[in-house]
Amino acid sequence: MIEQYKNEMAEHSEDVSCVEENVPDYLKEVYDWAYVNPKYVRFLDHDATVWSLLFLNAGRLMNRYLDLIEPGMRVWQVAHVYGSLVVDVANKVGEDGTFHLTDCTPVQLEQAHRKLDGLSQAKVIASDAALYQADQPFDVVCSFMLLHEVPEDMKHKIVDRMLDNVAEDGKVIFVDYHNPKKYWQPFRTILQLVNYYLEPFSNALWRNEIQSYASRKDEFDWQKETVFGSVYQCVIATRKK
Repeated sequence: MIEQYKNEMAEHSEDVSCVEENVPDYLKEVYDWAYVNPKYVRFLDHDATVWSLLFLNAGRLMNRYLDLIEPGMRVWQVAHVYGSLVVDVANKVGEDGTFHLTDCTPVQLEQAHRKLDGLSQAKVIASDAALYQADQPFDVVCSFMLLHEVPEDMKHKIVDRMLDNVAEDGKVIFVDYHNPKKYWQPFRTILQLVNYYLEPFSNALWRNEIQSYASRKDEFDWQKETVFGSVYQCVIATRKK
C-alpha cells in the first residue's frame, strides 16, 4: 500500500519529499507524535480526540464547513482530519459530487483510504497542500485546523494554492485558532502553554489575519466569525464574479 502512495505522489505532486522516507522536516521534528508515527496516529484518530482537543467545539466548527456544501458540489479538503469529518463531507457531496482529500504523510493517507473506501465520489491524493492543482476548480475548499500547524512560509503557499483552486463565486473556508479574549477567556493561558511546548507555529494566527497570507486577497470577499471567546475563527473567502 505504501508503494501505491509513492506512485500517487509522483503523479499528483511536484514535491517528491512527501513520501515515507522523507516527510517534511517540520512534521518530523514537531508533530511526529501527532501525525507521522503510525502507532500514535491510529490511537489518536477518533472523534473523541477531536472533541477533546477542541474543547467540545468540534461540532460547531465542523458544521461551519459542512453547511457550505450542497449535493453535487466539488470539494477539496487540503489535509486529513481525525475522526469522521472526511466521511461526513464525502456523504454531503453525494454520489453526484466530488470530494478530493490531499495529504503528504503516508499514515494519514492510509487512514483516509480506510475511511473513504467504497465511496466513489471520494479521491485520496498524495500531495502537499501547497502544490496541489486540480484539473477543474472546486466549489468549496477547506483547511480545517491546519494553518496553525505549518511554518510561516507554508501558510502563504497553502492559502494561495487554496484560493487558486476555487471556482468563480466558490468559497474557501479556513477553520483555525484565533487570538482568545484577553480578560475573560480562561483557556487563553492553557493555549499559551500548549503553543509554547507543542504548537510553535500557532501564535502567528494570534497576530495575523488569515487574509494577510493571500497574495491576491482583493479578488475575494472575506468574512470572519470567531467562536468560543475568540479561541477559534471561521474565515470564508468568496471569489468575486
